Amino acid sequence: EQIRLKNIRNVYGRCLWYRLRLLKPQQNIIPTVKKIVLLAGWALFLFLAYKVSKTDREYQEYNPYEVLHLDPGASVSEIKKQYRALSLKYHPDKGGDEVMFMRIAKAYAALTDEESRKNWEEFGNPDGPQATSFGIALPAWIVDQKNSILVLLVYGLAFMVILPVVVGSWWYRSIRYSGDQILIRTTQIYTYFVYKTRNMDMKRLIMVLAGASEFDPQYNKEATSRPADNIQIPQLIREIGGINLKKNEPPLTCPYSLKARVLLLTHLSRMKVPEVLEEDQQFILKKSPALLQEMINVICQLIIMARSREEREFRAPSLGSLENCMKLSQMTVQGLQQFKSPLLQLPHIEEDNLRRVSNHKKYKIKSIQDLVSLKGSDRRNLLHFLEDKKYDEVMAVLGSFPYVTMDIKPQVLDDEDSNNITVGSLVTVLVTLTRQTMAEVFEKEQSICAAEEQSTEDGQGDVNKVKSKGWQQKNKGTKKASKSKKKKPVKKKPVPPSLQPPKQQKQKQANGVAHRFIDILIFCSEVVAKEEEEEISDKGSESEEEETNRDSQSEKDDGSDRESDREQDEKQNKDDEAEWQELQQSIQRKERALLETKSKITHPVYSLFFPE
Repeated sequence: EQIRLKNIRNVYGRCLWYRLRLLKPQQNIIPTVKKIVLLAGWALFLFLAYKVSKTDREYQEYNPYEVLHLDPGASVSEIKKQYRALSLKYHPDKGGDEVMFMRIAKAYAALTDEESRKNWEEFGNPDGPQATSFGIALPAWIVDQKNSILVLLVYGLAFMVILPVVVGSWWYRSIRYSGDQILIRTTQIYTYFVYKTRNMDMKRLIMVLAGASEFDPQYNKEATSRPADNIQIPQLIREIGGINLKKNEPPLTCPYSLKARVLLLTHLSRMKVPEVLEEDQQFILKKSPALLQEMINVICQLIIMARSREEREFRAPSLGSLENCMKLSQMTVQGLQQFKSPLLQLPHIEEDNLRRVSNHKKYKIKSIQDLVSLKGSDRRNLLHFLEDKKYDEVMAVLGSFPYVTMDIKPQVLDDEDSNNITVGSLVTVLVTLTRQTMAEVFEKEQSICAAEEQSTEDGQGDVNKVKSKGWQQKNKGTKKASKSKKKKPVKKKPVPPSLQPPKQQKQKQANGVAHRFIDILIFCSEVVAKEEEEEISDKGSESEEEETNRDSQSEKDDGSDRESDREQDEKQNKDDEAEWQELQQSIQRKERALLETKSKITHPVYSLFFPE
């Protein structure tokens, strides 16, 4: 972690979260304890597995020949002879082993007695079938009768007291939180006030956000309340101003909610807070993004419910309140008020320097995008009041800012042609967000500008020649136009029809002859069309006979064509099935991707006053 922090020091060195991690690294004992317990458990498991592998098997198949030290298939005389020798050796009256003598007698009976021999051959034991016994690998002191009362007390304490308490406490904690680890009481508070105020402005939204139960010490042990808050919070209220304390809307007017609201407003206005309240302010800021996301989910659910129901009484919240939630999330991370300049996010640019940038005569800079779109020389001239080191830091921070592009693709998942949208089809809109950094955009723009400059330099010589010729031609044209303008136009008087020249009269006569010629052509075309119809009717009878002969030949050809068509249809069906399976698999993949709403990839954010 320390190495990673050193690598990003040039960009995020001035951020609050960077300083907190660098100066006060998070030392949490719980993860180390979990790792130690896990390693100890695995070590114990491996040790027990090793011990089990080294233990000998106690069960062995009973073999009377081995007991008497004889080879299998020995004769009866050999068995009796060996038995006598061993009995003399191990007989208890002669100082032998009693257990060994019983085993020898049992083996001798199994080989000489017919019933014992039959039991041994069938059941593997001369005494007949034996009952199987199972045991539990427990220490001897647990099974001992002297410790029975103590063992019962331990079992009763473990299974009747400790286990119910642990399960009950876990269940009680789990039912208080939602899937996003937000208190259900907080979700209920947000639902009530979002439905009550359909259109929430930023002031009302901060008030509702501060009413979360996460800030209440009664429901969250991490939240703290001190006696000094009764003195310090009213002082901050007077410095901020504009906070209405007359409304009585619990829990929005409770002390914990008022404290959270004041600390949020001081963060947005970048006011200094007493050292005692700094930890409380950092705790509230860490919880705010998750609470705002929960409020966005509540607004979306209410909008869906209002559209599904046709009741007019159920009012859906406006999109303005949803937009304000997203804006407030950005404001809490950057520590800026709603109508402040976004240039204050950058280092070394404060209220005094901001006027030099935003009120510049030549450049109109209102946003970070305007600053990025400037050329390098113009940007340096604009930020001339910064030293080279500070300017490099500003450029490094600008390069770390995200540049997000959005690609929207509507499609129908169930159809083969997903791009064909028809009436009544369910359209799925796939939104792809591509995140890049401003540094990558800078590199692309510089390469494009360099290529354009080279192309313009190459074409400047030819353009100058063409322009010189064009200017000469324009000058000549203007001189001619000036001469022609001096001449006044002559007005022509209309000529009466009787005095028209003989050319116009001849044109009229020619037009009349043409109309008559067109009429004659139409009449001739009608006569020709009737004659063609009669010839077609005569040829129709002859064509029918030819068609009957062709049909008989085509039927023979159809038999062979049908077989080839069946083979082609089978191939097409197989191809269609394969395509359908691929389509279903792609749909399942997309559905799995849609279920993963939360991204697992995180990026460090440049925020001067956010603690995480």
